[in-house]
Amino acid sequence: MRLLLLGGTRFVGRTVAELASARGHEVTTFNRGRSGEDVVGIVAVRGDRESTDDLNRLAMRAKWDAVVDTSGFFPNVVAASARALSASVERYAFVSTVSVYSGWPLEPLSEASPLLACPPDAGPDFGADDPSGSPTQYGILKAGCERAVAEVCPDDASLIVRPGVILGPHETVGRLPWWLLRMARGGSVLAPGRPSRGIQPIDVRDVAGFILDNLESKHAGTFNLTAPSGRDTFGGMLSACREATGTEAELVWVDDEVLVDAGVRQWTELPLWRTSPGTWAVSSQRALEAGLSCRPLAETVRDTWAWLWAGGVAAADERLSEHGIDPVKERALLDDWAARTS
Repeated sequence: MRLLLLGGTRFVGRTVAELASARGHEVTTFNRGRSGEDVVGIVAVRGDRESTDDLNRLAMRAKWDAVVDTSGFFPNVVAASARALSASVERYAFVSTVSVYSGWPLEPLSEASPLLACPPDAGPDFGADDPSGSPTQYGILKAGCERAVAEVCPDDASLIVRPGVILGPHETVGRLPWWLLRMARGGSVLAPGRPSRGIQPIDVRDVAGFILDNLESKHAGTFNLTAPSGRDTFGGMLSACREATGTEAELVWVDDEVLVDAGVRQWTELPLWRTSPGTWAVSSQRALEAGLSCRPLAETVRDTWAWLWAGGVAAADERLSEHGIDPVKERALLDDWAARTS
């Protein structure tokens, strides 16, 4: 298969490029060359997808069996890309997000759940983050991007994937890297809520594998991509972090209500912690029936730590500062909890 990646140097895009190359596909990436290194063995084309001239030059360069868009965030840009490439590619795969649902993270979701409203020609200034934390401008714009793809590409030639939280090697968001680095420091670690809380993060390599599997089989459609409901827990993830780092860190579980009352920021100050009932209630049954395979979360944790240990922390540093609780604040909360429970 001849594959074109819009992006291809960071996290999801990089993983798709590496896996596609390993499977023997002919891979071309299109990006500005400003973030991340090119994957060895692929054809790297430089250009700006917001430039009509650059897109037209790309479209005239070759014919591809499929394009995978991992870098589309603004509907008008995605629409322009899809139109420019319409005669050069047979299939269009777009990486979206579960944040496109108007009910996330407040309620259980499936592919039939309502989406946020956003026109397919919206620019980067459309929408705004809700003060409550949901919906986000990111989710609103991604919903518009999906509509842009649908307007240009026939239903039987488009693949839309809506991942939940993606973890794994090369993670640039910084969620799992923060927990691993925190666990590596040892001592008493503030663990949020209850260890039995169900979670559904998916490994980036399983996202890439699902995309390629369905492009290879020419399978179209829209799919949520999350780990199966009921398989993993927050406690299991943190225990895996402790085991991977080889420390004697002590997990101290503090009630949700105490953390909320203390003003701890959900999702960022304690990464992946969120009390909204729909956060980890996204059905991926349709994808599982279409062949989605999800590796054990402990494997994702181990491999992410190995990547960090091998120097990946430099890449993760970009957004690590957005995540994690200040050690002084953590210590104060732990002392307060000890006083409450003594």
